Amino acid sequence: MRSPDYERNVFINCPFDDDYTPIFEAIVFAIHDAGFLPKCARERIDSSEIRLQKIVALIGDSRFSIHDLSRTELDSVSALPRFNMPLELGIDIGCKSFSRRHAGKSFLIFDASKYRFQKSISDIAGQDIAHHDNDPLTAVKHLRDWLRATSGRTTIPSGAEIYRRYSAFRRDLPDLCIELRLDLDDLIFPDFSWAVARWITATAP
Repeated sequence: MRSPDYERNVFINCPFDDDYTPIFEAIVFAIHDAGFLPKCARERIDSSEIRLQKIVALIGDSRFSIHDLSRTELDSVSALPRFNMPLELGIDIGCKSFSRRHAGKSFLIFDASKYRFQKSISDIAGQDIAHHDNDPLTAVKHLRDWLRATSGRTTIPSGAEIYRRYSAFRRDLPDLCIELRLDLDDLIFPDFSWAVARWITATAP
């Protein structure tokens, strides 16, 4: 059985390193501000749950998915490439291809720069790949346009307007954390997502 929020859920498959955090948090805000629900592996912390099973469940519960391949590069410590993001993209493609009830799934595939993905995962060369140049505003604009086109919703504001509101949210976040009794320097994903949702509700026209 699919999640009752299936048509609103957006699964985020992306790096979780500090350098990527500005893009990740801007994406989370943009998903909320467009009227959808961000989902990612960090939303559930349960040692009894196998990570891959959790990811498969999130993919199955989400009509929309963002897959960022910008960190498919050699790790500075192991000198091996990081395959988690391409693996999750492959699972999602399989879900769409082999499950009739998931045939309407839609993906946004990101990379850091144009054509870079062809050096590591050339099998997806026939698909539209968006490049964000490691810039949160560019990522938000691509995300907004994709959601607008694939969902058919006419009420989604422009990417520039969403990012303007995101900048206002960042300014208000310290006071909001005090109000919500959260630690600004130690926000886990559910806390950050909740803070975003609260701010959007409070500032809705």
